[in-house]
Amino acid sequence: MPNPIDFYFDFSSPYGYFAAEKMDAIGAQYGRAVNWHPILLGAVFKVSGQQPLLNIPMKGDYAKHDMLRCARWFGLPFNIPSKFPIGSIAPCRAFYWLHDQDAALAKKFALAVYRAYFVDDQDISALEVALNVAVSIGIDKAALTAALNDAAVKERVKHEVDTAIARNVFGSPYMIVDGESFWGADRLDQMERWLEKGPW
Repeated sequence: MPNPIDFYFDFSSPYGYFAAEKMDAIGAQYGRAVNWHPILLGAVFKVSGQQPLLNIPMKGDYAKHDMLRCARWFGLPFNIPSKFPIGSIAPCRAFYWLHDQDAALAKKFALAVYRAYFVDDQDISALEVALNVAVSIGIDKAALTAALNDAAVKERVKHEVDTAIARNVFGSPYMIVDGESFWGADRLDQMERWLEKGPW
């Protein structure tokens, strides 16, 4: 069985959203499973010294234009949220709790969260919004509410973020294929070439 694709992303990342909508189809095309790993870029930025794109003079204006252009390129609905960027602790914790029970449902939740934020402009950093997204795809609200406050779930997220940092994951999306790293939704084509033909 070929190695899986490790797919790292932050729920507040528009480029992560673009990649998430394509990732499993790419994996299926080349016979690769895809392991989804939501992370918290805020923790990563403390190590790397980066900051959110929109906070950087000149680069921020370009990024807004580029996000809209990329959405058109990928054929995906997209709006720049009114509150951007945001923290994504609640959906990140929810994902890992769900993943340990049903990986497919966790992926479905991740896509629903992304669409709630980048299509419907819902503030997914708000606990109630994250819970409502979960409920919309059939997840029990009371059970998830309890899980989000569970110390083991909180520790799981910390472990996942620490592991990502140890693997030099510094952005979203970030894909690792057979030890080769690809950063950015604009590297999906290169990743596909690697999956198809191997190293060059």
